[in-house]
Amino acid sequence: MSYPRPQFGAYAPIAARNRGADGPPHATPEGVPVKASYTALDVSGLEHLDYAAGIPPYLRGPYATMYTGRPWTIRQYAGFSTAAASNAFYRRALASGQRGISVAFDLATHRGYDSDHPRVTGDVGKAGVAIDTVEDMKVLFEGIPLDDVSVSMTMNGAVIPVMAFFLVAAQEQGVPQHLLRGTIQNDILKEFLVRNTYIYPPGASMRIAGDVMVYCARQMPRFNSVSVSGYHMHEAGAPADLELAYTLGNGLAYLRLGASLGLDIDRLAPRVSFFFGVGMHMLMEAAKLRAARVLWARLVANLGAKDPKSMALRTHCQTSGYSLAAQAPHNNITRTTVEALAATLGHTQSLHTNALDEALALPSQSAARVALNTQLFLQHETDITRSIDPLAGSFVVESLTDGLACRAWDHLQEIESLGGMMAAIRQGIPKMRIEEAAARKQARLDSGQDVLVGVNRYILDDEPSFALLEVDSQVVRAQQVERLEAVRRRRDEARVKKALARVTHAASTKGASILAAAVEAAHARATLGEVSSALERVFGRFEASYNTISGIYAAHPAMKDEIERVLSLSDKFAELHGRRPRILVAKMGQDGHDRGARLVASSFADLGFDVDVGALFQTPAEVARQAIESDVHVLGISTMAGAHDTLIPALMETLHIRGASGILVVVGGIIPPRDSPLLEAAGVASIFGPGTRVSTAAKEVLQLLLERDETPAN
Repeated sequence: MSYPRPQFGAYAPIAARNRGADGPPHATPEGVPVKASYTALDVSGLEHLDYAAGIPPYLRGPYATMYTGRPWTIRQYAGFSTAAASNAFYRRALASGQRGISVAFDLATHRGYDSDHPRVTGDVGKAGVAIDTVEDMKVLFEGIPLDDVSVSMTMNGAVIPVMAFFLVAAQEQGVPQHLLRGTIQNDILKEFLVRNTYIYPPGASMRIAGDVMVYCARQMPRFNSVSVSGYHMHEAGAPADLELAYTLGNGLAYLRLGASLGLDIDRLAPRVSFFFGVGMHMLMEAAKLRAARVLWARLVANLGAKDPKSMALRTHCQTSGYSLAAQAPHNNITRTTVEALAATLGHTQSLHTNALDEALALPSQSAARVALNTQLFLQHETDITRSIDPLAGSFVVESLTDGLACRAWDHLQEIESLGGMMAAIRQGIPKMRIEEAAARKQARLDSGQDVLVGVNRYILDDEPSFALLEVDSQVVRAQQVERLEAVRRRRDEARVKKALARVTHAASTKGASILAAAVEAAHARATLGEVSSALERVFGRFEASYNTISGIYAAHPAMKDEIERVLSLSDKFAELHGRRPRILVAKMGQDGHDRGARLVASSFADLGFDVDVGALFQTPAEVARQAIESDVHVLGISTMAGAHDTLIPALMETLHIRGASGILVVVGGIIPPRDSPLLEAAGVASIFGPGTRVSTAAKEVLQLLLERDETPAN
């Protein structure tokens, strides 16, 4: 059965889908109404209902038998500081029922720095595994047959050296390239959109992404060269319609990039996979995955694909980190279970389930095991794998699928009108839309309109305590530096220099294979930082500049009284000082997750503050200098990846040395309770964990400032 190929135009909704509600429909963040009751009228005429699983547009799944033939792949995303620790985890997970490996690299690796670089003193091994050389990669996969186990690697900015190390490690394990199975994320567009672990400018970064796509198409036919990620958009606050549209828009950009490099659409498209986040609105999230397959089939058909496999959207999913709460963390097990169920009812091909303690720290081994078992329960203790499509024909789910497809198609039309995804990203439109949605979401949470159990309702008096994972970055860094020095002592320096020169030459030569040159550099034992620097000589290192939105948080009607109370405090401060309270919102280290920082910046602006926003990836000295030069009253540090225990004390010491101890320093983000005394002893005035109402944080900051005014000088 063929699937029609309309031009890129209207995805026509049906009038019936909004009929028959018992009362006004519930307004969702996606703008897709959810009614109290649905009938056959709501689904009559929907074009996507005419197709079965395994047939374009793949509404009911990309494979004809779906989970009745084989359940989804359990693929837990993990990296534990060192290659040896991560390898031990992967081997235990494979023995416990996991069928694929998903590698989390640390931020130093993501950003193309060796572990001994001065800019990564607090980041080594904190949010994943540190990989500096081929020797680290070999240890990472020791005892794991790479011709049998599929490997997913979440890597974008430093994709060239990481892929090169992987290929050499496999070869030295005795596995040829053409037998390797798995996925490299290689989705650099979403880095410029939300995640920010880029290295090179957008144009150069797309050149690198295309280089990897071409290499994989020619040398690695079983390996996915792009995994288009909506997950990080979800984590940045995008509702389902924006995540859906912008993810597919990025995917479309990669297909067009491949076509420009001479790759046949029917050869490239089957090797492009997807990665979606899954939140708590279970039916909407299941509908999102269904709508994604329908829309992708249309987009790929429009590009001229003829092979039905080219039109099949295959996706990995991960439960939401955004939904996890630091308060009553055992509730996170339930949240993850609901989200995992949504992903499987929406027909994900593989799944990662988050651990209960990830709003407090990096996941512990015991929490990671509970997360893995959640998937085993769904596979073996429920009946969802006995039906090809358990939600088939559901009036509400089919209606939501159509509604989301319509909304996403409208967003895609906007992207096309701007000249495509690259042009839209350069203009800042997708990022602005996501930030606006995140601010509206925060206002709904802070006002109590959206319920978060244990956080803004049903709050426990006594919080349970449990052991959290501790990573001593300085110990890990010392180990990595020792390994680096050992590799450098053993290698042939002349060979390394020649290989790195060939990498630089390939980067500056149109049509040359950068990855092929990097593979030779990896054989010579060039380090990740050296390969990245060889590319940087041609491409440079990118620094982004952003505009901060305002007015969204304050516009929520349920926040009116609370906002007026906070504004009265900021007005009082202004009367005393002759100017508004001024805050610098900053991030340090290599963590690019900036949703929290940008949300605080935009919301504090609505609450009467003058707001400066620091550049990403700053050192403590750079942040201190900007705070002093901007003459701020408050310095707000946003931290997500665990480097706070190193970077914040260094910041406080720098402020003290420079005579700026009078600046009030507050910290927000993922801070394990055990670390609070350390930060307070360093001079941090207040710590705001996940789930803190923004208005509450602003009020506390203003009260601290006003208390200083009322305290007599000694």
